Amino acid sequence: HNPLLLDTRAFSAGIAFFTIGLFKKVVLADSLAVFANSAFKLSTEGALAITQAWQGMLAYSLQLYFDFSGYSDMAIGLALLFGFKLPLNFLSPYRADSIIEFWRRWHITLSNFLRDYLYIPLGGNRHGNTARYRNLFLTMLLAGLWHGAAWTFVLWGMLHGLLLLANHAWRKLVPNPTQLLKPFFIFCTFTFVCFAWVLFRATDLASALHFY
Repeated sequence: HNPLLLDTRAFSAGIAFFTIGLFKKVVLADSLAVFANSAFKLSTEGALAITQAWQGMLAYSLQLYFDFSGYSDMAIGLALLFGFKLPLNFLSPYRADSIIEFWRRWHITLSNFLRDYLYIPLGGNRHGNTARYRNLFLTMLLAGLWHGAAWTFVLWGMLHGLLLLANHAWRKLVPNPTQLLKPFFIFCTFTFVCFAWVLFRATDLASALHFY
């Protein structure tokens, strides 16, 4: 119960969080951004090859994660240094084995906000499956608009909404899939998420379509 010991632990944890976050941002995210920016620039010029498209898509998917989680870790670290405790914002989202699980691990504070202030006020799952699916889709559509007033963001939100609906329907059909398929589900989820990030990053629909 020594307050000094607790402060020392919090300070050490704060330094560790900040250092890890800074490494993610400066070393990993900024290095990957070179490949991602090059590929998306080529997509606007209609000069993107298949290998460049795959490289750019994967590079951006990792860049976005390391950039965003890096900033979150830095914020958590700084908060600990001043005696505050912020919630974790990322929990290995690319290891999720479903889109439902992905949104429980990716940008957790935003997911909680969307649930509490959009999904539940719309009715949540209180009025049957049809209303539940409608509310899920509307929530993700509004999440897309929240990121920006562009068709690329609208379609990104719609795509995640449709994936969530498909995921919930699949869980009703196959409530307890064998654990042997988990690596396959992780691969599929990661691939779907990466494909959706193309819409999130593309400057317009034309370059996104060329990328695809």
